[in-house]
Amino acid sequence: MKQNLDALKEEIQHYLETEGFVAFYGYPRQNETIPVVRWDTAQHPDYHPFLQAAKLVDVKLVVFHASEFTPDLVDEALEDLEDADLPREEKRTLERRLRDLRVYEGFTYALDLSFDYQGRMYLFELETEWYQEFNEVLDEIDAAAPEDEEDAGPLGGYFSNN
Repeated sequence: MKQNLDALKEEIQHYLETEGFVAFYGYPRQNETIPVVRWDTAQHPDYHPFLQAAKLVDVKLVVFHASEFTPDLVDEALEDLEDADLPREEKRTLERRLRDLRVYEGFTYALDLSFDYQGRMYLFELETEWYQEFNEVLDEIDAAAPEDEEDAGPLGGYFSNN
């Protein structure tokens, strides 16, 4: 996988225009409530067959989203790391990994193409390997996060002196 998906983003935009698709620049649609059919990008990472399938079923509208790696993503992760219940050395290691990922600020880390057909959403997703590493660090931080007070019971940690 490429380190930066910017060139591919521009290529896809051009392809959509030249092939007669209408590009709707929307948000990522992974959390939609309709059934989702995911394209196997591990085995078939080329977007052309995905869009060809859309064309063959007479779909014209394609939702397109590109995600950019911004400084606040690392900043928020570093803030969460401060609160994490981890040994100091492990915190340092995770902090170093997060700071190393700053070299990717401004890069496109994910591309999503989707279309709706007969009550289902068809989804093509690509992510860079370095963003997958970022998510692994976030998972480690989340696993060590202190429990929210909301999880303390039905009264949210508050009790009555009655």
